[in-house]
Amino acid sequence: MSAETQLNDEEAREKLIELAETFYDQFADGEVPKMQVPTRTKSNIEYDEDMNVWVYGDRTSTRTAKTVSGAQKLLKAIYAIDFLQQQLEEDRSSTLRELYYLSESWDLEEAQFNSQDESNQLVEDLEIVSNVTREDFHMRPEESGATLMGPLELREQTRRGEREIHCQEDVGEGGYQIPNNPDTIEFLDNDADFVLAVETGGMRDRLVENGFDEEYNSLIVHLKGQPARATRRITKRLHDELDLPVVVFTDGDPWSYRIYGSVAYGSIKSAHLSEYLATPEADFIGIRPEDIVEYDLPTDPLSDSDINALESELEDPRFQTEFWEEQIELQLDIEKKSEQQALASHGLDFVTDTYLPERLSEMGVL
Repeated sequence: MSAETQLNDEEAREKLIELAETFYDQFADGEVPKMQVPTRTKSNIEYDEDMNVWVYGDRTSTRTAKTVSGAQKLLKAIYAIDFLQQQLEEDRSSTLRELYYLSESWDLEEAQFNSQDESNQLVEDLEIVSNVTREDFHMRPEESGATLMGPLELREQTRRGEREIHCQEDVGEGGYQIPNNPDTIEFLDNDADFVLAVETGGMRDRLVENGFDEEYNSLIVHLKGQPARATRRITKRLHDELDLPVVVFTDGDPWSYRIYGSVAYGSIKSAHLSEYLATPEADFIGIRPEDIVEYDLPTDPLSDSDINALESELEDPRFQTEFWEEQIELQLDIEKKSEQQALASHGLDFVTDTYLPERLSEMGVL
């Protein structure tokens, strides 16, 4: 799916109807209805050298009416398509959670979802086969609460019309809340030099309180843990459209490295949208295992699950680079992990006065 592709409601609705018509045509031709989607596993992820992101490979899974379970999946798809096209026609929206509960009102019990994981996966299937994002379906996740703070002026669309916002001057300490569909935002003006994507709320608040965004003309994006699609999308747009370097600042553990991986290269669940969501030029600034040693940071021992995750990352195509192999091997050797806020052991200003400026200078960002 192209990063520049955004469909209007009628175009998205037509694509959904075309998908339903495909099932009807299969019936009419005497074929057993089926829907083919990529197998969403790590083993079916491959590197696309043209786009510099990870995408699904050639392995596929087939939803076919030849089996009872397959027929039920297609039945649920038809009901979901009908709901989504009606939602678009009425210019309404709903959350992924609401879709799960809404299915309980469908007249056929076999069409109802057994869990939200099931309904979420179906929406992903529909995205892939229709080439339409769930944002264009008017489907929203539960509120992510991710925010942006920095020298950026933008225009956003609201139900009350357009409004212009400066993401420093017109917002409180919490910053500008990133909307579910960042493609509705128009960037008007900015004085930013780079984007700093930060994992934790505590570190994000420390940077804002210390005025890091003002002193270094940075756009601070709060990832809020594993980043939502909207957060990754706006980060990509800031890089692509404003030509801003992106650096990712997380805790120093294997789960946080995967947060970086999802920002830079995409995730398994949304590999069909990597070109739309991923920023392969994003760099990892820290916390690096070498930082734990160099700055003598407070640490916790690696758990068995941490060790297994690190060893798994050595086999993960997103981390098969000289930098990551060195860092992960070092961490396995020292058997320690550390948090972003462990930098406070050197004082509350250390991260903004020393650590980030020095690392950003080494990376050529400052």
